Order: sequence, then structure tokens, then C-alpha cells
Amino acid sequence: MRIRRLLAVPVLAVLLAGCGIRATQVPTDFGGAPSRVPCSLSEPDPSAQTTRGVPVQVFLLCGSSLVTVDRSVTVPAGTADSRRRVLVAQALLDQLARTPSDGERNAGYATYVRGGMTVSGPRAKDPEDTLRLSTAPEQLASYALAQVVCTFSDSTAAEGDGSVILGGPDGGPLRRYECSDDVRSRPGTTRPPSSEVPAA
Repeated sequence: MRIRRLLAVPVLAVLLAGCGIRATQVPTDFGGAPSRVPCSLSEPDPSAQTTRGVPVQVFLLCGSSLVTVDRSVTVPAGTADSRRRVLVAQALLDQLARTPSDGERNAGYATYVRGGMTVSGPRAKDPEDTLRLSTAPEQLASYALAQVVCTFSDSTAAEGDGSVILGGPDGGPLRRYECSDDVRSRPGTTRPPSSEVPAA
């Protein structure tokens, strides 16, 4: 009986080797698996679900591109359109500057928009759809500018064609910005296309 067991050992080893099974190659590190599906939220952001308001989308950075994330902003009922545009723009800026939730960070989301930036409406000779940022657009990092332009262009803060007129706080030249496919896919190297708005 003992001889049979001793003979069975090398036979079993040969069978396992033939099946490609090697004990030293069994994977044991499962920690990196979630990173294989970046930019995919398993559950909606709880804060977005509990906050009542107007549903909007903001653009966050994930990997090397911009991805939309659901948010909610509050605008008082009965607000005039000109004032509503500014309130929505400010609420969107605040959402962009907010630290991503744990779930968003785990999925790879990030933002380059810093807190404290404000937006105001047009000055006396500005087009009525102008939005003036407290930081001049040309001074923003490429990622941050792309986030702001694409978020604004996808909201009621933009004009009907999706473009948005932005300026700085010093009354300098205004520019009309657009969120292109190249900007969404390569915000770090492609700044939003823009053209100068003629002075009134």
C-alpha cells in the first residue's frame, strides 16, 4: 500500500504540471483590481442625492480627460434670467472647487479649480451674456480653464450655441470660449478655443 502512495505522488505532480498549475504562480495581491475600471462610480454621490435643487453636470478630471459628474445647485425661484445666469455660474464654480467625495477619488476623479474664485455679470459695455471671473481666464491652469469652460458651456450660464464669454476682474478684453472634443480628451495640453470679443 505504501509503495502505491509513493508512486502516486510523482504521477500527481506530472498531471498538475500538464494542466499548467504551479503553486508559486498563484496571484495573491488583489489590492489593485479596482484601478482597472477608472472613472466609473459604483454608486451615486450621496451628497448629490440629498441636496435639493437644479440637477447639473460638472466636468472633473479623470485620467487624462474630462468626465461629467452629476451635481445639484440651488437658485431662488423667480430670479431674473440675467441674475440667474450669474448665480448658476457661481454655484458651478463652487461645485468644481469642492473636494471630490471618497467614491469619486477612489474612481480617479480630481479637480484643478481652487476655492474662493467668484463670478460676476457683465459691466456697462459688455455683452449681456458676459461672465467675469475674479481670476482672469488666461491666468488659470490649462486643466482648470478647461473644467470651467466645459462646465459653463454645458449649462444655462452659456449662450445658445454652447459658447461662453469670459473676462477677468480688471475690465480687460473679453474672449468667447468653446468646449471642443480635443479639450475634453486632452485638457492638459489643449486650451479651449477662443476668440476675442469686439469692444462695444
